[in-house]
Amino acid sequence: MAPSFTPSSSTPKLTNEYEVFVSFRGADSRTGFTSHLFAALDRKKIDAYKVDKNLPRGEKIGPELSKAIEASRIAVVVFSKTYATSYWCLDELVKIMECKREFNQRVLPIFYHVSQPEVLELKGNFAELPNGAEDKRNSWRAALTEAANLADLHLEPNR
Repeated sequence: MAPSFTPSSSTPKLTNEYEVFVSFRGADSRTGFTSHLFAALDRKKIDAYKVDKNLPRGEKIGPELSKAIEASRIAVVVFSKTYATSYWCLDELVKIMECKREFNQRVLPIFYHVSQPEVLELKGNFAELPNGAEDKRNSWRAALTEAANLADLHLEPNR
């Protein structure tokens, strides 16, 4: 759903069709942490958007996914080792950070087997962004840095 405006304010407001949108790299966490996160959200009856397995993949996030991000009250970003190697994840993150700025959407970063400084300072796999136009790569870098500066949760192996 598209954001709507409230009559008493000039600030757009999210429609909150979903409580939570989770951005994650499936190869890193789909069968581990992320599946546990979705199960915990389900147990608490928290409506989380789940990416349909048949959702077409490509360089740009689809309009359905963009609408799901806009329609979520909270975005959880699960930074993992190969998160920044995915055009899809990076484009999601750019959209999430736009919603944070424009609609005051709450964004919660989680650092799963990576450190906050690794993301913040664009080190390791976060230094090796996919190929693309320089303005696109700059928007990815800015979104990574902005998100990593937010309150965070670090997850250690075997905890």
